[in-house]
Amino acid sequence: MKVVLKTEIPDLKLIGRGKVRDIYDLGNYLLIVTTDRISAFDVILPNGIPYKGYVLTQLSKFWFEKTSHIVKNHLVTTDIDEMPEVCKKYKDILEGRSMLVEKAKAYPVECVVRGYITGSAWKDYLKTGKVCGISLPEGLKESQKIEPPIFTPATKAEVGEHDENISFDEMALKIGDETAKKLRDYAIEIYNYCSKIAEEKGIIIADTKMEFGEKDGEIILIDELLTPDSSRFWFKENYEVGKPQESMDKQFVRNYLETLDWDKKAPGPELPEDIIEQTSKRYLEIMEILTK
Repeated sequence: MKVVLKTEIPDLKLIGRGKVRDIYDLGNYLLIVTTDRISAFDVILPNGIPYKGYVLTQLSKFWFEKTSHIVKNHLVTTDIDEMPEVCKKYKDILEGRSMLVEKAKAYPVECVVRGYITGSAWKDYLKTGKVCGISLPEGLKESQKIEPPIFTPATKAEVGEHDENISFDEMALKIGDETAKKLRDYAIEIYNYCSKIAEEKGIIIADTKMEFGEKDGEIILIDELLTPDSSRFWFKENYEVGKPQESMDKQFVRNYLETLDWDKKAPGPELPEDIIEQTSKRYLEIMEILTK
């Protein structure tokens, strides 16, 4: 599969190009094409990751289907043959990396659920004993399980800007108290349900972020779901409290970038071939484990 960093489809109307996805307007629907671009610290890196767009699309499809009994989602189909005729002309570009989805008005927040204390949450906890304003018990160790999982929303940043953690009250001011509670409850229920499925396959979902939108007055799940871009995956058999865990997700790239003298501003540094290959391998492996 050829690495795709950018799509150009003259017969379709491009309405957005995000950190990873190119979005086309098909009238009643949107076509979301997941490229092989990778971003870290909200900066798009120069290199693509082979098979990344395919993995994100297939994993999102898997989880959307698994969670549709909890809340509706925007997925119509990932099958090019079931898409409008104009898409079939570009099958070689779109195959395996595209979703035809319902249009929805996205809520301007990232719904983050944390089941283990790691990453920025661990750093916050060491400084304040809290994560996004939520007090946690004293004496927690790095990578320890948080029971019950906590909901820590964030703003949804534009390309080149940074997501910022916000309190639940700040989220409620943005979208309304009732809606905020519904999004929180959906996000936690999805996390708990999918974590059980993943653990049966030997994978811990340490944390994840998801997005919701509104369609015809109803809340639906949108964007991507439980992919290596939006979640931290750890091997259950290697899990050990008190230290960082081996990462089967984008954290692997972040860890490499943290070793560089880079100010985390655009332009991002080139990734070495071995980091690209290892990242691709990890993405494919986690997809195969979770979807088989």
